[in-house]
Amino acid sequence: MAGNDRYSRLGHAVCAAKILKNSIKQLRAEHRYSQAELALMVGVSRQAINAVETGKHDPSLLLAFNIAKTFSLSIEDVFDPKAR
Repeated sequence: MAGNDRYSRLGHAVCAAKILKNSIKQLRAEHRYSQAELALMVGVSRQAINAVETGKHDPSLLLAFNIAKTFSLSIEDVFDPKAR
């Protein structure tokens, strides 16, 4: 296998992984929560909330459930895996 093929395949695998779209920022604004306040409620750091909210990282399943529960919503109401 040529070196370029290897990197193309690796690049394809990386591009195939999509980050979940979410409505955390909108929900926080509606409830007047800061990132720090939401983080405290769900048991993570403010930086973790920022990373999920901005799409830098996907949340763990437990964190996704905790965020949804905090807003009295289902996971599907907060996170949309189909959105791009």
